[in-house]
Amino acid sequence: MLKYFLGHSPLWFKYTILGFLVFNVISYFALGPTITAWLFIGEFIFTLAMALKCYPLQSGGILAIQALMLKLTTPENSYHEIEANLEVILLLVFMVAGIYFMKPLLMYIFSKAFTKIRSKMVLSLLFVFLAAVLSAFLDALTVTAVLISVAVGFYGVYHKIHSGNTDLDNSGVLDREELSGETLEQFRSFLRSLIMHGVVGTALGGVCTLVGEPQNLLIGERMHWDFVEFFMKMAPVTIPVFFCGLITTAILEKTKWFGYGAELPEVARRILENYTIETDRNRSLREKYGLIVQAVSAILLIIGLALHLAPVGLIGLGLIIIQTAFMGIIEEHSLGKAFEEALPFTGLLVVFFVIVAMIHDQHLFNPIIEWALSLDPGQQPSMFYIANGVLSAISDNVFVATVYIGEVMIAFPDDVLTNEALSSELAQLEKLAIAINTGTNLPSVATPNGQAAFLFLLTSALAPLINLSYGRMVIMALPYTIVLGIMGWIGVVNFL
Repeated sequence: MLKYFLGHSPLWFKYTILGFLVFNVISYFALGPTITAWLFIGEFIFTLAMALKCYPLQSGGILAIQALMLKLTTPENSYHEIEANLEVILLLVFMVAGIYFMKPLLMYIFSKAFTKIRSKMVLSLLFVFLAAVLSAFLDALTVTAVLISVAVGFYGVYHKIHSGNTDLDNSGVLDREELSGETLEQFRSFLRSLIMHGVVGTALGGVCTLVGEPQNLLIGERMHWDFVEFFMKMAPVTIPVFFCGLITTAILEKTKWFGYGAELPEVARRILENYTIETDRNRSLREKYGLIVQAVSAILLIIGLALHLAPVGLIGLGLIIIQTAFMGIIEEHSLGKAFEEALPFTGLLVVFFVIVAMIHDQHLFNPIIEWALSLDPGQQPSMFYIANGVLSAISDNVFVATVYIGEVMIAFPDDVLTNEALSSELAQLEKLAIAINTGTNLPSVATPNGQAAFLFLLTSALAPLINLSYGRMVIMALPYTIVLGIMGWIGVVNFL
């Protein structure tokens, strides 16, 4: 049984998970449910950190089942968490599949950008800026899905040339020999740094607007803020942070610190450029027509998301239908491939919501909330920012924001948003709401479990291809965590 338990993951990892399962039972009866619940959080984060050894759905899922069996939460409360986040689940299932059918268009656009823009600095800043702008108007997870799709496609092209017998640069040496060894490692490092810049960009843009992240919408609805009002309230904190993020990108690329700065190898650029030219020359009429359909679909997608014509997941389903109908993809097995990327992560996210339900049922964060609310009103925004940032990094920013904004609203009078006599209380409530939003969005880039977009990247098919582990993501995110975290705190303290 031990041989097949968790497949080919290391033996020490199997023993560790079994050890967790045994110790949790002992802890529950000896130390009580609260301490055991904190242990579960640490153990679940450990399974995420070991994502390249064993996909966390299995190792983390077993822990979630045990949490239910020990009655640290209930199936009903877990379902309630899933129900509250149904829009995120639909987004993952349908939007990621919709982006799959758009891959040829994305490859066409980005292969041109990769080969034409020779400055890595310009390319990195472009990735951060575009990811931030798109996340502000669309959704951070959707943008991350696009980034992953592009990187996987680009790596696929490299691998295809690397596996063949071509000599696209006419050097007299086979391409597979030129693209091996150090060149391959440098190419991986190049892709890794670009993707990390991009996902940080989704956090920089996502914090700014009502639709950038799921918790923004929740806070905006509670505070009765529309799109423009939300942006203006957050701007004193988010705009300086955005520009500091861009400066950090430039510094990291210049200094080559924390695993950034790798250039696209010149031999790889030359070979990929010739491959792109050859692909364009040999593109069939059907493929050209497919690019037109995908381009029109992309325009419809942007319009649908920017105007919020429907929940993001339903727009994604519409995207699948339009693209497949007009490109003639009507076989069930051809459609199935599109869902392979997202469904394992969707399963993991549902397991994650069981852990979130346990945190809620065991009131693990309540002492911190009560302590923050007991402070002097002048200190509350900065403390809320710090508390939200730390808790988001170890759990989930959407959950933390949900709990905090709910508790804060209870602490203020019911008519605080409408009664003009309570203007000073309203001003304080607005400061706390801004602190909660920025606290859950900015410092949470510290760990992959802090933001759904980061977790999606860590557990995607791309991560093992470019050697992107949990530890490496934490290290590469560290300079951004420091800059975004400190600048966000300065903004909350001085500009609100």
